[in-house]
Amino acid sequence: MIKFFLMVNKQGQTRLSRYYEHVEINKRTILEAEVIKNCLSRSKDQCSFIEYKDFKLVYRQYAALFVVVGINETENEMAVYELIHNFVEVLDKYFSRVVSETLYLL
Repeated sequence: MIKFFLMVNKQGQTRLSRYYEHVEINKRTILEAEVIKNCLSRSKDQCSFIEYKDFKLVYRQYAALFVVVGINETENEMAVYELIHNFVEVLDKYFSRVVSETLYLL
């Protein structure tokens, strides 16, 4: 099950957040800061799956944009990894030139 969905820039600013479980605002801020720190500190050579507290983080980087999904332990990481890519492709189709530059930098 997906717990949350984040889009974050390289400066650590959250650009989009969607939570599928109730999380208080102050806890969201702390959670996002820790998640962003974990993802930004990793190199491109490292795996895009991170075990964090009681869930897993799956993320993809598109140039200066990170898409991070928090999932429970029963969810398939590769399926979520592909979901992130499909989501970015859909954004690229609807909003041309918004993320297209980041898609082809991979």
